[in-house]
Amino acid sequence: MAEVATSVVYEVLGRKTQDVDQPILDYIINVLADEDFDFGVEGEGAYDAIGELLVDSGCVSDDSEGRSVCSKLSQRFGKHGLIKPKQAVRSLATPLRMFDGMDEEEAPKKQPEAQYQMHLAEMEATKAGMPVVCVSHEGGSDAPAVKDIHMENFNISIGGRDLIIDGSVTLSFGRHYGLVGRNGTGKTTFLRYMAMHAIDGIPKNCQILHVEQEVVGDDTSALQCVLNSDVERAQLLEEEASLLAQQVRLAVLCYFVKFTEIIVIVLKRVMEFEATDKSDGTLDGGVDKDAMSQRLEQIYKRLEFVDAYSAESRAASILAGLSFTPEMQRKATKAFSGGWRMRIALARALFIEPDMLLLDEPTNHLDLHAVLWLETYLVKWPKTFIVVSHAREFLNTVVTDILHLQGQKLSAYKGDYDTFERTREEQLKNQQKAFESSERSKAHMQAFIDKFRYNAKRASLVQSRIKAVERMGHVDEVINDPDYKFEFPTPDDRPGPPIISFSDASFGYPGGPLLFRNLNFGIDLDSRIAMVGPNGIGKSTILKLISGELQPSSGTVFRSAKVRIAVFSQHHVDGLDLSSNPLLYMMRCYPGVPEQKLRSHLGSLGVTGNLALQPMYTLSGGQKSRVAFAKITFKKPHIILLDEPSNHLDLDAVEALIQGLVLFQGGVLMVSHDEHLISGSVGELWVVSDGKIAPFQGDFHDYKKILKSS
Repeated sequence: MAEVATSVVYEVLGRKTQDVDQPILDYIINVLADEDFDFGVEGEGAYDAIGELLVDSGCVSDDSEGRSVCSKLSQRFGKHGLIKPKQAVRSLATPLRMFDGMDEEEAPKKQPEAQYQMHLAEMEATKAGMPVVCVSHEGGSDAPAVKDIHMENFNISIGGRDLIIDGSVTLSFGRHYGLVGRNGTGKTTFLRYMAMHAIDGIPKNCQILHVEQEVVGDDTSALQCVLNSDVERAQLLEEEASLLAQQVRLAVLCYFVKFTEIIVIVLKRVMEFEATDKSDGTLDGGVDKDAMSQRLEQIYKRLEFVDAYSAESRAASILAGLSFTPEMQRKATKAFSGGWRMRIALARALFIEPDMLLLDEPTNHLDLHAVLWLETYLVKWPKTFIVVSHAREFLNTVVTDILHLQGQKLSAYKGDYDTFERTREEQLKNQQKAFESSERSKAHMQAFIDKFRYNAKRASLVQSRIKAVERMGHVDEVINDPDYKFEFPTPDDRPGPPIISFSDASFGYPGGPLLFRNLNFGIDLDSRIAMVGPNGIGKSTILKLISGELQPSSGTVFRSAKVRIAVFSQHHVDGLDLSSNPLLYMMRCYPGVPEQKLRSHLGSLGVTGNLALQPMYTLSGGQKSRVAFAKITFKKPHIILLDEPSNHLDLDAVEALIQGLVLFQGGVLMVSHDEHLISGSVGELWVVSDGKIAPFQGDFHDYKKILKSS
């Protein structure tokens, strides 16, 4: 069976198998050849199992091709008789997962194939342990309501690597926590452990929802997908409809009983159902009308209690806040892109209102209007939540406390992120002063001890100082995280103007309407611009027109023949070869370039030392982003185009990116909704709307004011 499976996989994937490491191909073959593997309808089960790996390893170029390949694999396996008629279905209670960077896990340093297998197995086991969470209506359980959560002396490790040691934290009911720390320290893993109730101190009846993955697309509408998370409401409405239908049938039956004896006889013979009013309130068929009425009364009371009839308006309101139009709310979830399905996952979470909501980079796939709406919504959130975010202003708005994960320790601070930074800076200063004072005192006494150790006349003084040194408490040395670096290379030459210019340029995709009409603008080496506007308006399309990836439908786009343009987008991060390491990846991208030169360039963007030799799948999302930056900037570009560059960076890395862009001796044009990044690195805003691009008279704060008032 394995031989046939191997043949099928190589047949479907074709030449692309030549560029994929053998351990990855072996893993794909072994998964598909498993006797109990469920390919699903049109290969959906295969895509769920290996789709992400196919894209990341380069077997396919994107998700769409991945689904097509999985469908072909399903057909081929079926033709060879490798799919059982009755497949064993494996049901995993997977969580809703928004953040897809695998950014906290690092496997132990073993052979690459064994390491990769262990990593995949751990990811699968972690997801499988997640409980399904649905709407919970207060009063539906005899268990006491969950309030404060005390987690004490817990350890978290993955792949043999300790992430948190002797952690202790109390989460007070109704407080809003921001979880911060460097990429790779264990933030996402900590949230997953909480979602699995794998930490002592979390009550069993505590509903925890970790929003971490997009919803699975099917024929269910976006609105119904959100409503379906309220299982009790759906069951009550279904039972109500069934009982009402029975009542209608009985009413019709009784009507004919009263007026036509012949129909009664016919009904008795045909339906074997005698229907005459009886003093005990039942019909001959055994239906108790009083019991039916009582049950309906109970259902109506419960529906009123769970606020069932306003549920649809609440769900629609949440979706509208996340930029879903009424037409979009009626569309099937499978018709949406991954970013929009992640918004649906977020909408479900807000609708469910669990006891503990865990959000992992919720703003990554939102436009600024949706971010502002989410801020307002979360500020009023009545229960407890923990959010991981790289957006400083978002954290400052929505959190009341900060949890800081550093050096395998979890520390809690009161206040927003700015308050945390000031408090921590003051703590570090005081700790450094205490350490230096302690070291000076110890050194002074030790010098006296060493000088007079063998002097009989000073013996008592020496002994007293030895005891004094022993009594002195230990003061930890301040250990800071290593500084991040984003050093973009300076171009060796500076082409003369014009660099890039648009003259009456219009654009529309084939078969579709024009997205932009008569665009006229220019970009030079001194440009520092941020483009803002709602998602779907075409900002990324503008970047593609500037870079030359797309050509205008009419008009002209001029680019200097000497200009070098670097483009950073999520596509570059997703397209990294997970089976390789950063250094090997750069060597493949730039063959013939000395290894030391590539190492130096990686180091200038923070990929230093052993990090440059780690398998790509062990890197955090932010570390992968820096590798992508290294690739696109190696040729010393004159212009850098950035599409949401901060999405997978931690807060320190965003600061480093700001400094790198400020020092860069070239032009910058970015698409972003990160207020701190925009305010710190660019000086001009362009607003994209109604097929036009127009400079905005004001700063980002002024633009936010306009959005909030609209």
